[in-house]
Amino acid sequence: MKYIELTLKNHTIVHGFDARNQEITEEVEVEKASKKLVAVDRILSVSENFILIEYAFDRIVYWEYMEEYDEVKQLLK
Repeated sequence: MKYIELTLKNHTIVHGFDARNQEITEEVEVEKASKKLVAVDRILSVSENFILIEYAFDRIVYWEYMEEYDEVKQLLK
């Protein structure tokens, strides 16, 4: 399994969906960003500010990352 190192900060956890098919989310704000190793095969998508990652228990997490978008694209090549 391949990993990339990213500096991640605030994130939104999607716990699932309610009866009206609306996302059940939890917003998490942290004081300080931290470096994390991310398994490439868990990455669902990357935007200019967020990386969407599969998580345990069928959750997905939108993480705010601190690197430049082009740098993240290079790490994924």
